[in-house]
Amino acid sequence: MSQAKQPSLVESIARGMVAGVAGTVVMTAFQTFVEIPLSGREASYAPADFAEKILPLHPDTPQARQRLNWVTHFALGTMWGTAYGITAHTGLRGPKAIAVVFATVYTTDVLLNTALGLYQPTTWTKQDWAIDLLNKFVQGAATGVLYDNVFHPTTS
Repeated sequence: MSQAKQPSLVESIARGMVAGVAGTVVMTAFQTFVEIPLSGREASYAPADFAEKILPLHPDTPQARQRLNWVTHFALGTMWGTAYGITAHTGLRGPKAIAVVFATVYTTDVLLNTALGLYQPTTWTKQDWAIDLLNKFVQGAATGVLYDNVFHPTTS
């Protein structure tokens, strides 16, 4: 019985990126059809705020800002996938890998956005925390599950 060849780090990252895009689709669907109707909050422009803060981009129409928001939303999701691909490449997969990636990426996200003046987590309500954690956990978990089961399933 032949053993499957271990993909290179670049292959693991590429598969992770694709899983990250797919995980972002899952999170977006969850937000659109479950979380926002239940919470009653407005759609977030946090991705556009982030892009405008770190890049020389300043859309001049609402449509351009919406496009920037979507592009950044999916770029950040791709980053979650990259982190999962690197983690999986080390041999850690499944719930443990999802937990490690979630803790690392989520903490970095909150710290970076706080340092940039975009987040003020000390003022967040319990509901704000719950919404942020839940949405980003859906992103991370979907990315990991899709990576492990669709984009790079293990073979025995």
